[in-house]
Amino acid sequence: MKARPHHSRRHEWLVGFFAMLKGLYIITDETLVPGRTHVQIARAALEGGAKVIQLRDKLASDEYMIEAGLEIRRLTTDAGALFIVNDRLEVALACDADGLHVGQQDRSARELLPMLGGKLLGVSATTLDEAKQAQKDGADHLGVGPIYSTSTKADAAMPTGLDLIRSAKEATGLPVVAIGGINEGNLHEVAKAGADSAAIISAVVCADDMVAATRRLVRIWADSGG
Repeated sequence: MKARPHHSRRHEWLVGFFAMLKGLYIITDETLVPGRTHVQIARAALEGGAKVIQLRDKLASDEYMIEAGLEIRRLTTDAGALFIVNDRLEVALACDADGLHVGQQDRSARELLPMLGGKLLGVSATTLDEAKQAQKDGADHLGVGPIYSTSTKADAAMPTGLDLIRSAKEATGLPVVAIGGINEGNLHEVAKAGADSAAIISAVVCADDMVAATRRLVRIWADSGG
């Protein structure tokens, strides 16, 4: 996706994006399994049927992230999937990612939008008030959670439960990506709660066979009506 269209075509542009933001949204993490790289995770997830890849690394250098991001950009383009970068605006721009995702402690959507060059912007929300503010500030979609307890984010908030998925969608009208502790045992609940997409980390990254794990999750999502 390139530049945002003028307002007269914005609805058509967003409808196309909403259609792509469906199903499994895999977030890369090199800290969980030593030696398993962002690119390896992305490649396996895409082979397994993931629709969105987010490159997330709080510690790596921009140079390293751009190198990985450029390869993931190629892989996602070939697979017809979305490519999102977490937090790192400069990396997202350098890799021509489809979008950027930020948390509540990062720069606000209102501040970032003029710098994004038309790229999509997702914002994390742990409460309904945060979801409403993100929508007001111009976010294109929400990352809602943590739905369940999670060990992949040290500063994660208390679990929100499934109700926030429903209330955030109703209040904002934005696509909702559920995140936090989602796995094969509870993915069906997330799909039935109305999430547009489910962000998954350890259930794929820590699996012995990442491709097979992604395929199982994709099948659960489809069987649950997601």
